Amino acid sequence: MKVFSYILVYRRFLLIVLPPLVLLPLPIIVRTKEAECAYTLAVVAALWLTEALPLPVTALLPGLLFPLFGITASKEVASAYFKDFHLLLIGVICLATSIEKWNLHKRIALRMVMTVGVNPAWLTLGLMSSTAFLSMWLSNTSTAAMVMPIVEAVAQQIISAQAEVEATQMTSLGGSTNHGLEIDESVNGQEKNERNEKTIPAPGYGNDAGKISSKTEPEKNSDTGTKYRTKKDHMMCKLMCLCIAYSSTIGGLTTITGTSTNLIFSEHFNTRYPDCRCINFGSWFLLSFPAAVIILLLSWIWLQWLFLGFNFKEMFKCGKTKTAKQKACAEVIKQEYQKLGPMRYQEIVTLILFIVMALLWFSRDPGFVPGWSALFSKYPGFATDSTVALLIGILFFIIPAKRLTKTTPTGEIVAFDYSPLITWKEFQSFMPWDIAILVGGGFALADGCEESGLSKWIGNKLSPLGSLPVWLIILISSLLVTSLTEVASNPATITLLLPILSPLAEAIQVNPLYILIPSTLCTSFAFLLPVANPPNAIVFSYGHLKVMDMVKAGLGVNIVGVAVVMLGMSTWIWALFDLSTYPSWAPPISNETMP
Repeated sequence: MKVFSYILVYRRFLLIVLPPLVLLPLPIIVRTKEAECAYTLAVVAALWLTEALPLPVTALLPGLLFPLFGITASKEVASAYFKDFHLLLIGVICLATSIEKWNLHKRIALRMVMTVGVNPAWLTLGLMSSTAFLSMWLSNTSTAAMVMPIVEAVAQQIISAQAEVEATQMTSLGGSTNHGLEIDESVNGQEKNERNEKTIPAPGYGNDAGKISSKTEPEKNSDTGTKYRTKKDHMMCKLMCLCIAYSSTIGGLTTITGTSTNLIFSEHFNTRYPDCRCINFGSWFLLSFPAAVIILLLSWIWLQWLFLGFNFKEMFKCGKTKTAKQKACAEVIKQEYQKLGPMRYQEIVTLILFIVMALLWFSRDPGFVPGWSALFSKYPGFATDSTVALLIGILFFIIPAKRLTKTTPTGEIVAFDYSPLITWKEFQSFMPWDIAILVGGGFALADGCEESGLSKWIGNKLSPLGSLPVWLIILISSLLVTSLTEVASNPATITLLLPILSPLAEAIQVNPLYILIPSTLCTSFAFLLPVANPPNAIVFSYGHLKVMDMVKAGLGVNIVGVAVVMLGMSTWIWALFDLSTYPSWAPPISNETMP
């Protein structure tokens, strides 16, 4: 028993040590560069899947092993850890920092919810739409952490309003309140308290875990007295929680900067196929926006039906008087919005810069008309989306936000300096350095696979798959990615699979976009478990959901997501990128057999 207790204590250490030792015969027996690169890839994959080491620490292993194996020089590996992607990420984080610092995100979310009304079905659609919109520009984790306290306040206000209505009705009918009912409610409240005390945020997210704990714990403590008056109230809380979790993930699909997996794909694709120049902010938006809208609407219908039922007659009935719950809901949203006060100068400047950044991204090289990049025709391909992001990002450090004042010995208040929209310290607190290193490790792996010839070897071995219908290959890869991303982090999953899927597409002579786009989109479909991604963990920590609630709801959303992606690949995405032929920008096929 003592041995087992030691194993239990040091299980993480064993998970770190065993993969390199178990796989060590591969480079010793098969003395080729392909085998040595495969060893590095397998060790990194094992550690990413188990998360025994922090993901960014594991991502540093290619920088250690590739020079030792003689695959690439240390100088070359180091250059893979900082690329165009990182400049784009820096600019986007500058925007996100300013949006969150000046509460512009909260104003946008509340205004959109006020616009759609307070009918439960329309309210959830409004919450999903506003959350998805914010997630296009902010990280999925930040969006979920910001919106959930608002949603929790709305849910508790609805429950409180219903309780008041019921108490008033009982008093008017019986002359006194039913004390037996009050006892039952106290017991139910105590059970809810116990559930809240036992519920903790899912660990293992590095910096995100800190954000989850700090942002959700006060909210959870403040509503330990929550009582579900009816089963419908409980279902309503579950529905609103899942709407936020799923829409924050779905919204991230829409833009290249919306989630790290999109950025990783963009950098990998543009590095491997530099002659294509077909993946940019505008083209990605055109391919992903219809898919995200369809997935969002179908997910809304699925969740509404699963938890509250879907009554079209009630939803579209005109002139219907608002219930007490709906009035209470509208009031709490209105109060939250009024607390923000009138729109301030800092919010206006941030909004203007936000719009300018989006317009410059869309108009750089739209495809159907010449973009502003044509002004620099002497240097084609030099200005990218990261150029725009850096331009706007630097402006956040320059534009004044407010004057800094001090009091002189005579008592006079004088201005001595100004504060910009964001400071470097604030930027650093938002910058996901762990993701930056993780992505760099992925690029280093991809470069090593190319240099060693492993990519070519994998492509030759996978070429028999060309006998299968292309749609079946896409479906298999999409389902594989969707399953893997439930137990591994999204960035690690896509980073691991891109160097494998690209040679597969080349080997079967299919446009690489045909396989890489659906796989990239499906990497975000981590809807089943609380530990699958940070937004799921955030909403789960509020104590309204059980794991089975998330599994049932997430399974439906996963099916919807994969089906919509398959539909898109055979319709508008097919036409947008002309996926019917093997492109000239992809490498020619070689039948050479690798050793």
